[in-house]
Amino acid sequence: MTRQRLHLKAPDNWVNDPNGFIYYKGMYHMFYQYFPYAPRWGTMHWGHAVSRDLVNWEHVGIALFPTKRGDQNGCFSGSAVEKEGRLHLLYTGICHEENDPEDIHANPEERFVACQMRIVSEDGFHFDNWTDKHVAIPVIRNEKTGDKTHTRDPKVWRGTNAWYLILGSTVEKEQGRVLFYRSEDLEKWDYVNQTGKGPGFGWMWECPDYFEVDGGKALLISPMGFLKNREKEQNQAIGFLVDFEETSCEMKIPDNWQFLDYGMDLYAPQTALDAEGRRTLMGWIRMPKPTKEGWIGMFTAPRLVEIRDGKLCFPLHPNVRAACSREIPDVWEAHPEGYRAVFSLEEGEEISLGGFYIWRRGNRICTDRSHVFPPFAGAHLKSETPELSGEIHLEVLVDENLVEVFVNHGEAVISNATYGLGKEISGSVHSGIKLYTL
Repeated sequence: MTRQRLHLKAPDNWVNDPNGFIYYKGMYHMFYQYFPYAPRWGTMHWGHAVSRDLVNWEHVGIALFPTKRGDQNGCFSGSAVEKEGRLHLLYTGICHEENDPEDIHANPEERFVACQMRIVSEDGFHFDNWTDKHVAIPVIRNEKTGDKTHTRDPKVWRGTNAWYLILGSTVEKEQGRVLFYRSEDLEKWDYVNQTGKGPGFGWMWECPDYFEVDGGKALLISPMGFLKNREKEQNQAIGFLVDFEETSCEMKIPDNWQFLDYGMDLYAPQTALDAEGRRTLMGWIRMPKPTKEGWIGMFTAPRLVEIRDGKLCFPLHPNVRAACSREIPDVWEAHPEGYRAVFSLEEGEEISLGGFYIWRRGNRICTDRSHVFPPFAGAHLKSETPELSGEIHLEVLVDENLVEVFVNHGEAVISNATYGLGKEISGSVHSGIKLYTL
């Protein structure tokens, strides 16, 4: 079984969205969208990894695979909750209305329908894919409620007196929406309400996540077609601070929003409560091509979700900092799976971490991965944070295929996939940098 530290990566072939993220019976479970046959997108399964500390991960095989008509062409994204000691997974099942005769794993004309399905496990490790799957929410046929094709990614939580579920959808494939459902038993679900933001916020809202943290209530979405620039990744992850009334499921979404990550690689994040009750987020890092080992797709290090001064902030999870805390004098002594660099930047200063450049321009942190990323049309190479205030402190988590730059304890984050990252460190702050490893 594949074991990994610091960053959870594809065990082989292809992964995308994190699913079913939960702390359950003393272990963190992370399921994920997985195509086990090639390093490309295809018929989705749910891979499964576990950890006791959010740092050391072990892949434990495939949890879900297509077996029913509802999910015969893919087990798409979903979430996990615990009820009376049992682990309940709710996910989107995909069924093609027409198959591509040249590639049964593709459906280029989007001729498919989506339903929401559930399955239950007694221990979080064993799932009866053959007999224990049930349709929780059938294919939506009323266009006023949602789209039969593009309604997916259920996120479930326990409310005051019932279970609630949020789904991503679209109106006429033009405006993203979220749909709300309520259940007394996790089996029968009743539609309650929906909301959106109108044109300008993407045509479809994937992977919605609603939760409360100290200081407010948050909605995270991954709107498709959100950006209108010439870069490849038009779909991005954004967040709002919202008002939500549970009984009516009425949500008021303000005009103010923010990117969850300014590296533009993070997508489809999912949150859960950690062992200490802290809201914790992990997201998929999109990659343009397989690594030299033949896998593609990985996940961010876990990060907390906090609200400070009316903004969502995402500091590195303290478990990662504690694990990656052995101070080293030089990067060449770092553990093969990565290191952590801590430093501050003054105006005009810059640093290169193995060819990944970070510098300060005014009150912004900027990065450039041009030297450690494959060139292609539409590649996002340079990133920058919004305007920051005061001293600018950086904590950077580095491994061969991912650099995560946490600015001012998560006030802003830049996460970038990399290829061929070196070990040399150079720049004007080289003498002031502190390095830590596993």
